[in-house]
Amino acid sequence: MDDIITLDYGSGGKKTARLIQETILPRLDNPALRVLGDGAIVPLEGPLCFSTDSFVVSPLFFPGGDIGKLAVCGTVNDVAMCGGEPKYLSCSFIIEEGLPLETLERVLDSMHRTCESAGVRIVTGDTKVVERGRGDQLYINTAGIGTLRYPGLSPAAIRPGDAVLLSGTMGDHGTAVMLARSAMAESNIISDCAPLNRLVERMMVIGAAVRVLRDPTRGGVATTLNEFIEGTGFGIELEEDALPVTPAVRAACDMLGLDPLYCANEGKLLCVVAPEDAARVLEAMHSTEEGKNAVQIGTVSSRFPGKLTLQTPLGGRRILQKLAGAQLPRIC
Repeated sequence: MDDIITLDYGSGGKKTARLIQETILPRLDNPALRVLGDGAIVPLEGPLCFSTDSFVVSPLFFPGGDIGKLAVCGTVNDVAMCGGEPKYLSCSFIIEEGLPLETLERVLDSMHRTCESAGVRIVTGDTKVVERGRGDQLYINTAGIGTLRYPGLSPAAIRPGDAVLLSGTMGDHGTAVMLARSAMAESNIISDCAPLNRLVERMMVIGAAVRVLRDPTRGGVATTLNEFIEGTGFGIELEEDALPVTPAVRAACDMLGLDPLYCANEGKLLCVVAPEDAARVLEAMHSTEEGKNAVQIGTVSSRFPGKLTLQTPLGGRRILQKLAGAQLPRIC
C-alpha cells in the first residue's frame, strides 16, 4: 500500500480492491460485509426505522471524537430517536487524493470501536476518490436501519403539562470542534459524541409515557424545541437556571460569541414525557453514563402557543427563535 490515497484507489480496479481488502475490511469485518457484494443481506423483521446522514466535519479529529466516531453515532442516534433498535449501517467514503493512509486507518479504527460500543455492524459501503482540491480530506455518508421497538414517538403526541428533559450539558460538541478548528486557545472541552441507543433503551423499558425523542445536533436545543411546537396550539417554557452548561463551555461561548442553546450536541437527547412519569424517566437516565447529568429544563404550556420562551433569573421572559444562519459551520 502507498502512504497516501491516490486516484488509482478510486478506479474500481486492483488498487481499490487492495484498499478494501487490506485496510477497510480487516477493521470493519463481519459476515455480512465479508461477502463484498453490491449490497448486504441481513435478517430483519419489520416495521423498520431507516435514516441516513453525511459528515463533513473539520478538523477530522477533535477532542472527544473524530469524523468516524461521529458518522456512526450520528446515524445510530437518528434511528434510536425514531424508537428503533439500530442494527446495521452502510458507509460510503469520499476521499480526497493525497489523504495519508494512516489518517484513514485511524478513522476506520474509531468507527470499529464505536460500532462495538453501540452494538451495530457496518454491512455494506462504497469508496470514491476525488481529485486533490475537490474535497476536504474525507467525507463520510452513513445510513442506518433497525427494528422499530417503540412506535408512536412524535411531536404530535405532546400535551400541555408535559415535562421537557435534557440528558446532559449543552454545547460540548460545537464548542470543542470550534476551538479545535480555530486553535484560538487550549481547552479541556471534550465533544459529547456518543451513541445513545443504550440510553433510549433504559428510558423506554420502564413503560413511561414518552412523547418524543430528538438529539439536538445542528441548531442545538433551542432550534430542536422550536421544531416540536411549530404550528401547534401550545408552547414550551424553559427555566434558564435549569439549563445545564459547564463553566468551560459557557466561557468558550462567551469568547467565541456563541449561545450554548444553539450549539450542536452529538451525545445528548431531548425528551418530552408525561408529567407523572418525569421522575421515573430521569431516574432511568441517571443510571447510565450518557444520562447521568439529565435534568428537567422546562414544561409544555398552552400560555404561549407556538413559542419557545425562556424564564430568566430576574423574572423576565424572552422568546427563543430557531437558529438563523450558520452559527457553527461544519460541526458534523
